Amino acid sequence: MTFSIVAYDPAEESWGVAVASKFLGVGGVVNWAQAGAGAVATQAFCKIGFGPDGLALLSQGKSAGETLEILLKDDPKREDRQVGIVDRYGGTAAHTGKDCFDWAGHIVGEGFSCQGNILAGQQVVAAMADAYKAASGELADRLVVALLAGDDAGGDRRGKQGAGVLVKKVNGGYGGDNPHYLDARIDDDAEPVKKLQKLVTTHHLFFGRPRPEDLTPVTPDIAREIQHWLQLQGYLKQEVTGNWDSTSKEAFWGMVSSENLEERWSLEGSSDLIDQVALDYLRERFGH
Repeated sequence: MTFSIVAYDPAEESWGVAVASKFLGVGGVVNWAQAGAGAVATQAFCKIGFGPDGLALLSQGKSAGETLEILLKDDPKREDRQVGIVDRYGGTAAHTGKDCFDWAGHIVGEGFSCQGNILAGQQVVAAMADAYKAASGELADRLVVALLAGDDAGGDRRGKQGAGVLVKKVNGGYGGDNPHYLDARIDDDAEPVKKLQKLVTTHHLFFGRPRPEDLTPVTPDIAREIQHWLQLQGYLKQEVTGNWDSTSKEAFWGMVSSENLEERWSLEGSSDLIDQVALDYLRERFGH
């Protein structure tokens, strides 16, 4: 009743899983990942225990294939289940039980596996695999691109309801001291995958960090622009001068904190530079 993808990105050192289904809150059921261990998608008469149990095995150093074999060995409903696994090194394994409802199947590729059941046809997982391999950007973006391709190819035969994407990476979470990079879910919506893509883009805005090429000096013109916003929002009482002084910086820090953009600008370090992504967002929000 679901289509999903598990994948590993060696450049990012991140592990992720994404899913879509006509099922309420599907992201909280199918998606399991652990930094340094791997990722699991468990679906089709879903045995939720395959998630934590699979991650425990992967964290012990078991391969994706070994983990899958152990999970299924004593499961009386194994032929009703569907599972996709990627391990810490990008090894993959998948299982589609012979009693899963048509269409059901999987495609295993280098560092990823796509699987689904009660789909419009084999073209759904084929489109997902092709889209994932052709996509650019970080792992979370490519996982969602794969879901969009599956959706466009017919997706779940019963319709649409929920979607989710989960990505773990060592020290990749907010604040840098945890592995919880991204866990985005759309639990109940007519177009869950499209909404999920928008949510992931928003996540990048608020929790992404500036790239060196996106940092630009706060010129007098930019300073006047920011000071004008600060005045209108009550953060700054002094005149608009174009002088990027300590008072303006302190006031701007108040706005940045209120807007949850503290990953993109702070008083520490290069406070005379501003991230273009944050500047564009603030222009859209306050520049009219």
